[in-house]
Amino acid sequence: MELKRFLELRIKKRVKKQYVDGKFHFLMENVIANPETLEDAYGCIILNSNIDISMTKPNMSFASTAKELHSGSFDVKANTYSVSTRGVQKEVLVLPNLKLRAVQEAIRIVLEVVYRPHFSKISHGCRSGRSHSTALKYICKEISNPDWWFTLHLNKKMDASNFAQLVSIMEEKIEDPYLCTFILGMFEAHVLNLEFGGFPKGHGLPQEGILSPILINIYLDLFDREFFKLSMKYEALSSGSDAHQSGSPSTLRRWFQRQMKASEVKDIINGKSEASEAKNTVNGKSDIRVYCCRIMDEILCAVSGSEDIATNLMHEIISYMQNTLHLEANSPSGVLPCNGPHGIRFLGLLITRRVKESPAVRAVHKLKDKVKLFALQKETAWNAGTIRIGQKWLAHGLKKVKESEIRNLADRSSVLSQISCYRKAGMETDHWYKLLLKIWMQNVNAKSAESEEIILSSYVAEPSLPKELIDSFCEFQKRVDEYVASETASTLALLPESSTPVITTEINAPVHVIEKHLLRYEVTNSRGYARSATALILQDSDKIIDWFSGIVRRCLRWFSECSNFNELKLIVCDHARKSCIRTLASKYRMHEDEVEKRFDADLGRIPSTQEWDQDVANEPSDSHVFENDEALMYGILHSGTCLLSLARITSQSRPCNCFVMGCSSSARSVYTLNVMERQKFPGWKTGFSGCIHPSLNKRRVGLCDEHLSDLYLGRISLQAIEFGAWKVGFQRIDRDNIGEE
Repeated sequence: MELKRFLELRIKKRVKKQYVDGKFHFLMENVIANPETLEDAYGCIILNSNIDISMTKPNMSFASTAKELHSGSFDVKANTYSVSTRGVQKEVLVLPNLKLRAVQEAIRIVLEVVYRPHFSKISHGCRSGRSHSTALKYICKEISNPDWWFTLHLNKKMDASNFAQLVSIMEEKIEDPYLCTFILGMFEAHVLNLEFGGFPKGHGLPQEGILSPILINIYLDLFDREFFKLSMKYEALSSGSDAHQSGSPSTLRRWFQRQMKASEVKDIINGKSEASEAKNTVNGKSDIRVYCCRIMDEILCAVSGSEDIATNLMHEIISYMQNTLHLEANSPSGVLPCNGPHGIRFLGLLITRRVKESPAVRAVHKLKDKVKLFALQKETAWNAGTIRIGQKWLAHGLKKVKESEIRNLADRSSVLSQISCYRKAGMETDHWYKLLLKIWMQNVNAKSAESEEIILSSYVAEPSLPKELIDSFCEFQKRVDEYVASETASTLALLPESSTPVITTEINAPVHVIEKHLLRYEVTNSRGYARSATALILQDSDKIIDWFSGIVRRCLRWFSECSNFNELKLIVCDHARKSCIRTLASKYRMHEDEVEKRFDADLGRIPSTQEWDQDVANEPSDSHVFENDEALMYGILHSGTCLLSLARITSQSRPCNCFVMGCSSSARSVYTLNVMERQKFPGWKTGFSGCIHPSLNKRRVGLCDEHLSDLYLGRISLQAIEFGAWKVGFQRIDRDNIGEE
């Protein structure tokens, strides 16, 4: 990644030379249509494919491509290929070949250089130094004491009017008609996929395209600027907004208020209801604050103020999106209270607000948990003891009945003789005993018992124990329940007086959604237990372990900022390891214990909870600056898990090369891509691939062993695979056959 940053810096120097009179001029002619720029962009693609750039021979001519771009003869459509779904209603996905991909990468880097310094601070997606983790930290730490919040969903596939507005935005900083015309050509060829709300961004899916993030950020930068104006309008009209900073309002706010129309001032001030003002006054908050966090086309807004102000802000933003940006915008949940019980969903996470416990209250609750655990242990020991007593009674009684059944029938006073009328002719001893047991259960009224253990414990052993012992145990359990259930009137009175309760923001991972993904990918069964993944059984053991290791690393990396991270670690690590063991056991038809012994060293590649904590603790804060840069690692850092099943083994008669761009190795096997879900935005981001285009379902790809591991472990994404390699390979084989003839 350091080398990739170096290549981008070389392009950056060429871009800055074109800056004249506040604009960048002739970027296509002097920068993009430059063999050195195309070579550097090609190097970035090769690095994204995890290939040593020094050991790779370029598969394209940079000089001829630069000449075509410079002369305007570059044919976009001729450098694309399409894949489509089967059936009557076909869905077509148009993808670039390696030549066009290098040109797109060069354009992406150029646009990043131009716009990166001008992007707003509220934009966190796919930028250097700003990622989904910085967005979550901003929500937790910078959004202070919000009262209301809402999310916005944008839904629209970019059309001609939207693209014309995008071009007009770009013309504010770039004076290059040829560049805009070339981008328009890619848009008309449908190789430039710009869809708001169409798929979760940042998962390295082929339909995203490498130009989608930068172009979406450029387009929505207008919203970022508009939100800044709205925040100034709302916050400047707050009479007490500077009270905590100084004795009188700031000069900037007084100036801004004078610039506002009197009608706007009156409308916004009247928008605050008397009840909301009373609430704010009681809480000591008479000022207004508005916040926004945007990652690509996912937007979260929060308001510190009244509900009316939050509602007005939401309507203004939706109106701006629809009337100015021509996007379909809506808020599915509307304005929600921040202190509500359900929270709000953003970035596939659940954001809630709760009162932070003081250390004293936390100590009391910890003591209660210990008492509850101690009582549970005693109850478990009591049940185990009574069940053992009941089992011994059952064994002794069964032995006596077996030995004395026939003899006691002769004694007319015995119990067996009294109920012998129930015994049918020819009834065996076991049947006779079951009938006796049934009659006994009716006598003790044990029909509603949940299990045989409860019958033996509650109806056999406990009635035989001393009454004082039973009463003592029941009294102990009763006192424990009273202590655990009683909330703090008496205990809090013993604690020192605390100050105003502190409310904190918590971000929780959707555990139930992750469990559904584990079920869909055959890691667990319908009851939540680990199972063998049948689609992986035919693959090598190393690749099976890599796939499960990739699941764990992706999930833990994506949810590392969540409050319930420890719970998530236990679920994902435990299920992935057990499922991997059972998959290997099914593959080699061995017992699971033998699999653990045989693959003990290899199974260590699946991170456990302790190992992950140690790695995070030992990792220096600045050790992976480049590896965690979303601008450099777009589509790779959080690429989703995909499931490949073995289709066939290659042979001399049916050869196949690796489909990864820039790789010249031969593929040992051909694999089938299984699309496990077709989830539309807004979707939960879980580390699994979401919304893979249906045209890629059951698509076969050839991969060498190295890149198969890279794809499983998340070192490359699906964007690195050239799905049109089959057609190219067939054409090459046909040409070779013609030459031989």
